[in-house]
Amino acid sequence: MTFIHRKRNTRRGRRALVAGSVGNLIEWYEFGVYGYFATIIAARFFTPEGGSEAEALVKTYASFALAFFFRPVGAALFGRLGDRVGRRPVLVLVITLMTVATTLIGALPTYAQAGALAPWLLTFLRALQGLSAGGEFGGAVSVMTEFAPPGRRGLYGSLQSFTVALGLLAGAGAAASLATVLTEEQLGSWGWRLPFLLTLPLGLGALWLRLRLDETPAFVAAARETPPPREVVRAVVLGAGRIMGWAAAGYTFLVVLPSYLQSALGASFQQALVATVLANLGFALTIVPAGLLSDRLGRRAVMLTGAVLVVVLAVPLLNLLQAPGVSNTVKGVAVFGAGAVVGLMAGPGPAMLSEMFPTRVRYTGLGLAYALSNAVFSGCAGLIITETIERTGSVDIPAYYAAVACAVSVPALLTLSGRRVGGAVADTAEEAEQKAG
Repeated sequence: MTFIHRKRNTRRGRRALVAGSVGNLIEWYEFGVYGYFATIIAARFFTPEGGSEAEALVKTYASFALAFFFRPVGAALFGRLGDRVGRRPVLVLVITLMTVATTLIGALPTYAQAGALAPWLLTFLRALQGLSAGGEFGGAVSVMTEFAPPGRRGLYGSLQSFTVALGLLAGAGAAASLATVLTEEQLGSWGWRLPFLLTLPLGLGALWLRLRLDETPAFVAAARETPPPREVVRAVVLGAGRIMGWAAAGYTFLVVLPSYLQSALGASFQQALVATVLANLGFALTIVPAGLLSDRLGRRAVMLTGAVLVVVLAVPLLNLLQAPGVSNTVKGVAVFGAGAVVGLMAGPGPAMLSEMFPTRVRYTGLGLAYALSNAVFSGCAGLIITETIERTGSVDIPAYYAAVACAVSVPALLTLSGRRVGGAVADTAEEAEQKAG
């Protein structure tokens, strides 16, 4: 009976990994596509006759940021539901909302067709996506880490971040493929719609997986008492501080990079996308090893290493991209390395956040910490960088933005204790119990 029970739990855990991460993949595929097509979306939705390209791009990133500011609202709303009624029904709800909103973006009329209504419709759908994305992360990470075997939360949580990389890679791959097979006129006229419309079959597949998902044993067994609100708020603020470097560097190197290379350095659309694919490959290949390593060395050691490397290397890396005499191979290695460094923070990050909150407030707490950090430091990245470059003329702004955010994250990451238990390192009391048991 013990063997049968263990086999059943293993099967449920694997199903939870797939169902929990697939919605996250679709979310970041969509957010990536919006970033990669930012210049085209600006021309189609935010450029009335007489408007400048720079002004349109700023407005596009303002819409981008708006969706991120709806994420904390979604995290609070859906997180509260998830902590009350369960992870499964809420994850089904958010993937449905996300799929509908994303698909409709691909069918929207442009400014030329609908006038001033077009950007408002786009902004409304971005707000819906922000709400659903806010409810996605907390639920997905709760499911994956609550099904994780003892001492394996880092690995299970890293798979959530890994799907971020897969989603961004899928978005970049779709954009690069379309840029290769279509002319610029075709891409701007109708080709940009295809990646958004593709979300419909992807979302239906994700919905089917989530309908088969079991409720987590931790939620079923959890006591009904919740910690004092002041403790939860403190943990949310601290958690947001610990991941702000990950949020800022991740969006700077993985999403904003294409528009930056085109507008600031004069790269072609295809060259910018190739650089982005390389950065996301580096990101993807580092995440799972970083999560595994954090199960042995602790979350603090691995995440601190990533944050400090960004502080030290961000400016030299950007100067390398700007140098005219440097070969494309060297530049490719540089952007690959930039993505890999972000992976050191993203791998242990979900498990670190999950361990900060008791089961009865985990969905809400970790979702809010993640959403708030991303709203400020990811959602505003494109807007802040583009506007600051426009005002100052300095092309080093992206490097300063990522480096400063990571520098501020370092003191928050140092509050992780890193206690050694049974040959491994535990970052929280709960993790210490897991590793000791």
